[in-house]
Amino acid sequence: MPNPWAGEVAVVIDGVPYNCKLTLGALAELEQALDTGSLIDLIRRFEGGAFSGRDVMAVIVAGLRGGGWVGAASDLVTAEIEGGPVGAAKAAATMLARAFTPPA
Repeated sequence: MPNPWAGEVAVVIDGVPYNCKLTLGALAELEQALDTGSLIDLIRRFEGGAFSGRDVMAVIVAGLRGGGWVGAASDLVTAEIEGGPVGAAKAAATMLARAFTPPA
């Protein structure tokens, strides 16, 4: 079960639950993977609804890696993410929000 206070978000891939989180290392990897500006630019795209599938996948992969997963984006090409593209986008947006919002 994910701990939202630790920034964790549950993502179910091919029926297997993973606790994902955007650690500092995962954020650095994410920024490098996107190669399009800063993390603030990425957050703005999510806030404005102008994100791409590439953005969503990059955040999901970074969150998985921050949670200890050792795979690569190519491992997810045929994977089924619970909730489909909408569920993946919601999980990615939640990860970004939790990474940059201090607990209340």
